[in-house]
Amino acid sequence: MSSESTEGQRPALRVGLIGYAFMGAAHSQAWRNAARFFDLPLRPELAVLCGRSEQAVRAAADTQGWSDWETDWKQLVARDDIDVVDICTPGDSHAEIALTALAMGKHVLCEKPLANSTAQAEAMTAAAEEASRRGQRSMVGFNYRRIPALALARQLIADGRLGTVHQVRAQYLQDWIVDPAFPLVWRLRADRAGSGALGDLGAHSIDLAQYLTGQRVTGVSGLLETIVPERPLPEASSGLSASGGTGRGPVTVDDAALFTARFEGGAIGVFEATRFATGHKNAMRIEVSGSHGSLAFDCESLNELSFHDRDEDLRTAGFRRILVTEPTHPYMSGWWPPGHLIGYEHSFTHQVKDFVEAIAEGAEPRPSFADGLQVQRVLTAVTDSAAADSVWTAVAGGS
Repeated sequence: MSSESTEGQRPALRVGLIGYAFMGAAHSQAWRNAARFFDLPLRPELAVLCGRSEQAVRAAADTQGWSDWETDWKQLVARDDIDVVDICTPGDSHAEIALTALAMGKHVLCEKPLANSTAQAEAMTAAAEEASRRGQRSMVGFNYRRIPALALARQLIADGRLGTVHQVRAQYLQDWIVDPAFPLVWRLRADRAGSGALGDLGAHSIDLAQYLTGQRVTGVSGLLETIVPERPLPEASSGLSASGGTGRGPVTVDDAALFTARFEGGAIGVFEATRFATGHKNAMRIEVSGSHGSLAFDCESLNELSFHDRDEDLRTAGFRRILVTEPTHPYMSGWWPPGHLIGYEHSFTHQVKDFVEAIAEGAEPRPSFADGLQVQRVLTAVTDSAAADSVWTAVAGGS
């Protein structure tokens, strides 16, 4: 599917990105920089950026380095000069765009969570598996998997350094909507976002817990809370409302989510995702404890991994701080000398690296749409449990 670029260069992989705001900007930087730091078999080409506002998308395309722009995603997907469709839109449009792109013969990268419902995620997964037989590749954008410290954590667990995994503790703490005057943006509407803190933040924690341990979540007991049930409409808060700027609307998603879980290997877990942890900006934390040791990570200390080996001499045993910046650590060989830190945006660059390599090799990238479907099933089980007074609920497809 790649087009040949000028003689002597590697084949181009022509990318069409739908969405140019927060996630779109992060993805743009990743597509722009990946081949500059990693020896990729294909050369990503920023071909087309898509957004609904012509003025805004033109400005974003110029700023972020895209060659062309569209205001209709269907026009982008239908173009012959696009190999990859990258979806960075609200969840309500993921399924339609992905299904259309796969039917048009494109590779697809889709932001998390995969969809707004399990049914949509099932349809997307089935289409991706069919497209895979035609040589198309699909991946879900769980970028935290690509943080070197977390990739190292997975290696250590897979190597048996923790022994038998007993417990997982995962938190995702933010405070960006603590102010009740914050407007009713799309992330606070179930018809657009699917769910609130659970899907937006908790999806990352669920994916990481399963990725690190290699075990699926099979059952949950959940509690969801909407702390501020009504907010100003966006046009009202900006003073643009024709009626004088007093309009308000209901918040139809959760502000905070709590749930306990059991994994297929017998481990237990406790999860928290909230946008009301006052004072926390992006504290995505996860700890895994086993019979021989523990690992702990906090995104606000992104280059560090805490590791405890229970088999060490008790006189000196304890959690040690590993600065994950050595060239032997995952992904770090493409960056700076040891001790020179990388940031949040680099996880997206690593995501592009892995996706491009999978496309070139004809391999199945991870996390796959099937992985995204598994996370969606956990989200659905938590929602169903919370609606039934926290009754224990099996995850569909679990053992």
